[in-house]
Amino acid sequence: MLILIPPSEGKSSKNSSNIKFKDTNFIFENEVKAIQKQLSNSDDAELQKIYGVTLQKAKQFNELNLNAMENNCSYSIERYTGVVYNQIDWQNLSDESKSYFEKNIRIFSGLFGIVTPKTLIPDYKLKMNSLSLTKFWFPILTKHLSKENIIIDLLPQIHSKSYSHENIVRIDFKIIKDGKLKSAGHMGKVVKGQFIKFLCETQAKGLDELDNFTFDHYKWDGKNFIKIIT
Repeated sequence: MLILIPPSEGKSSKNSSNIKFKDTNFIFENEVKAIQKQLSNSDDAELQKIYGVTLQKAKQFNELNLNAMENNCSYSIERYTGVVYNQIDWQNLSDESKSYFEKNIRIFSGLFGIVTPKTLIPDYKLKMNSLSLTKFWFPILTKHLSKENIIIDLLPQIHSKSYSHENIVRIDFKIIKDGKLKSAGHMGKVVKGQFIKFLCETQAKGLDELDNFTFDHYKWDGKNFIKIIT
């Protein structure tokens, strides 16, 4: 069982390692370089479309990505910040929970494809919904994941489009309010982080263990975690 989780839009710019990314022997190094080539050939208008910010900021982000190979690294679990990762609380997980995380959980990334929590990566800014990255990564990530017996997908829809597998269980976090079922929104990120933490702490091995997760009245209905708001 492999669990797929999203990256965070927010990232720490601090580097905990003096190792340059080019020296990490990253499994998708050639793919990263191919993406960098696309970025280097983009004009000003394309850069603004890719990054969705002002031209000045877009050029700063682009320079960060183009220099990725020469930049120092941190573990991805240290690089990614935001609600989900704050809830996971990596620093306070037991060694056994961290080991489970490293073995069973993978983080998707627009620039790097798939990383583990202890994959060394530099700071970067690139979303999966730019440069047709879902199509770029699709055959690569599909092949990479092909030997897994089951995939637990906690990814946003755009990331889920970047791979395929014959046995995927997609899980979302939803609320029922006024009789209507809808996404849990920001609170869903909190619950997702807590759920990932639960999987690590309990060393979960199968779907039959998911109904043991309880947080803020969210309950497993066999497909999703749902909270009824009265």
